[in-house]
Amino acid sequence: MNVAALLAIPFLAASPVAAQDQPSLPGLPQSVEVALKVQQDGSLSVTEAVSVPRDTSMTRTISLRTKADDNHERVRSIRDISIEGAGNAESGNDQVTFYLRGGTSVIRYTVDGTVGTSLGVEHVTWDIASGWDTRIELVRATFAAPAIPDALSCLAGPPGSTTRCGAAQIDHSGLTRVSVSKLNPGSRVELTAELPGGTVSPTERLAPTSPFAASAPVWWTWLAFAVLSIIGALAVFTLRRRDRQPGHAVPVELHDNGRFSSPDGVLPGHLGLLLTGRVASLDLAATVLDLCVRNYLWVSEASPGDWVLIRRNPPDQYLTAFEHAVYAAAVPEESARLSEVGKAGVRELVDDVVRRGWFFRKRQIGPRLSAYGVFLTVLLAFTVGYAQLGLMLLASGVAVTAAGRLLPMRRKTGRDLRDRLLGLNSKLLTMKPPRDELLFSRALPYAYALGEADAWLAKGCSLTAYWCGSPEADALPAARTSGFVAALTVAFECGQHLRPEEPKTPVPA
Repeated sequence: MNVAALLAIPFLAASPVAAQDQPSLPGLPQSVEVALKVQQDGSLSVTEAVSVPRDTSMTRTISLRTKADDNHERVRSIRDISIEGAGNAESGNDQVTFYLRGGTSVIRYTVDGTVGTSLGVEHVTWDIASGWDTRIELVRATFAAPAIPDALSCLAGPPGSTTRCGAAQIDHSGLTRVSVSKLNPGSRVELTAELPGGTVSPTERLAPTSPFAASAPVWWTWLAFAVLSIIGALAVFTLRRRDRQPGHAVPVELHDNGRFSSPDGVLPGHLGLLLTGRVASLDLAATVLDLCVRNYLWVSEASPGDWVLIRRNPPDQYLTAFEHAVYAAAVPEESARLSEVGKAGVRELVDDVVRRGWFFRKRQIGPRLSAYGVFLTVLLAFTVGYAQLGLMLLASGVAVTAAGRLLPMRRKTGRDLRDRLLGLNSKLLTMKPPRDELLFSRALPYAYALGEADAWLAKGCSLTAYWCGSPEADALPAARTSGFVAALTVAFECGQHLRPEEPKTPVPA
């Protein structure tokens, strides 16, 4: 009994239903009989019976990556390969190659990735015959599925051609039959069957042909990014417009149970940030002056215009972190001339305003997103593709960085405090000349920070500065302190490269 007869026994004994899964043995040399069946899980079972002329060989190469559209390739995988007859198979480089020798060989394998979906319709696509190195005289195939296909498409000829098969139809039993004769080497027979939605599980996998190719999900993601960017831009515009609105002076009192009190405990050094959004040299000078008034430092005039700062009391828990920094910068040792003023206090001042809830904290999430976007773009470009997702993350980082720079720094609490500081400014200008030397001195740093020092000094021209003088002389008149503050402001301006004194009018932070 010859090989063909032995191979025919299982097909002859099979039931009619089982016979749909098996091809009949070819009787014509260089012909192929194929049986296809799509399973419930979306896998495609393939059985091919190939007749190879005696003393010759035939080779078929199946590419596992085929063109799906202009931007994507369809990626499939083949498993569970078995060959009955004279032949063997090799896998690698996104393809599977079958080498068959003379006689009839039966090839069985399972394909994953053939079932796709579109508009609620499932479509199964597979090359019944492709990649043969010899002319195939006859290709016949059957296709079975859990449901009868709603439509068929069968193309024959070179890859990419649109020539339809000579015979492709569904018979009375629901079995799809295809027949193509005289298939040239390298040509293919491609069958696509449309099934009702939900018949089998989709398994199609699409990969971009270019790392930066765009797909529908990518375009939808870009659209979402554009919408969010517009919403973010409108939010930034609204917040900036609200912050630009001029403040309104809210009345405040300088006395609380007979003691000097500032709005919300604001310090003289805070005023520049709260009113202009910038730290000026005068703000640090006002902080040093406030430390003198509170008996942490002493000001001595060694000679006319030659001012010396002397440590009077060490910094304690009642000073903030930025006051500690300014204290150390102004008087590095036990005493220091103004020319020895060091660089410190600006970062601590900003941190203190943020900690009190008056300003937003400027976070570095934007630059980090940009860095992650660059990394992800490079990674995806050299691996699975979809590098536009990395570009999108990079664009998000740039947008967040730009929004962070454009957003006003002041919170609502900061804007409310700005209005109370404007009320403090009005109070200093309209109140009667103070008789209390302590009240006058405590308000003096705020008057300097607000740019109203001349008017305040005029109110207290008869008072003395108890924190300024020399051990051998009485305290200096308050009016003399203007020279000290001016020299101290210049020292901070030169030592820390800060802006000079600016009018404390409310401008965007």
